[in-house]
Amino acid sequence: MITRMLAPAELKKLAKEEYCYLTTKGRVTGRPHQIEIWFGLEGATAYLLSGGEHRSDWVKNLKADPHVELRIGKHTFHALARVVTDPAEDASARRLLAAKYYNWRPGRRLNTWARTALPVAFDLQLT
Repeated sequence: MITRMLAPAELKKLAKEEYCYLTTKGRVTGRPHQIEIWFGLEGATAYLLSGGEHRSDWVKNLKADPHVELRIGKHTFHALARVVTDPAEDASARRLLAAKYYNWRPGRRLNTWARTALPVAFDLQLT
């Protein structure tokens, strides 16, 4: 079942989940492809970092069709994916994931993954 409405406090709880499950539509086959992946959640936007950058299949798939599903915990959301291009949002996404998975703190240097991976945003459709 697709989740449509969640209070901000409920979204904040979901941010603590370890993984999310991203389902894209195969750009060649048209079949659904699901991956388990680390994520960060800021409000109604989820962020993922692609270590394979633009070469990752999931990134190629969402570039062909940005309409995806993202499951976090028991909640599945329709989302619109986009590669992050805004420098401030890019920096924020990198810090968010580095803090969650690598205990990064302000004043420290980001690790290689957080510095070089491609940030992708997923705007969750809550209405």
